[in-house]
Amino acid sequence: MPLHGRGALVTGGSRGIGRTVAQRLAADGAVVVFTYHKHVHDAEALVAEIAAHGGHSFAVPLDVSDPAQFTTAYETVDDHFRRAAVGLDTVVANAGVFSRATITEATVAEWDRVMAINARGTLLTIQHGISRLRDNGRIITVSTVGTVWPSPGEGIYAASKAAVEQLTRICSRELGARRITANTISAGPTDTDLLEANAAPQELEGAAAMTALGRIGKPADIANLVALIAHTDSGWMTGQNIRADGGLS
Repeated sequence: MPLHGRGALVTGGSRGIGRTVAQRLAADGAVVVFTYHKHVHDAEALVAEIAAHGGHSFAVPLDVSDPAQFTTAYETVDDHFRRAAVGLDTVVANAGVFSRATITEATVAEWDRVMAINARGTLLTIQHGISRLRDNGRIITVSTVGTVWPSPGEGIYAASKAAVEQLTRICSRELGARRITANTISAGPTDTDLLEANAAPQELEGAAAMTALGRIGKPADIANLVALIAHTDSGWMTGQNIRADGGLS
């Protein structure tokens, strides 16, 4: 198991891409702590599923839009890793929210909501993780190809993810002396509940047709890439924005 003896934190891990990332890292031997916001039953089910496959995981409640929750959440993360006799080696800042509104329709309230979750939530996830990460650790953030492949109505969402990308690049420079790498995975359309709730079937068919591989992504496509970056052999790759979109962009 390539990640045996290592600890990984995944925010937004109870559903969608984050859930599959947690499953994959646990399958590779990592002790996984994942956060969830509202979906406690999904979180409990994931812990049970990972355990049934011989893995180890813990679920911690965290609303990444609330700065006051981070100290308590990370203290709980510390306790779980301490009991599992591992340290924190990988932080996957995955928690996020989608938003659709044209520039003329966008409101200050929606801007603040999306930025609080996607941009500030990622910043705080990284900030609280840095002092806990062991040398040679990994920071992996999740963005979207929408920052380079603009789609009308996604201005606020794309802006929030552009912030994530730049935070990650600068982080790679600031933490290089400790050999901690920081990379972004920019996902194309990926088959999750979030996508289905925000895209009509014909939009999904159109997006699939525009990829080089003729389909939209699966959560496992992103999780496999996270696992590759988390591997100890990936220490030379840092400051990169990896577009995982089947050739769409």
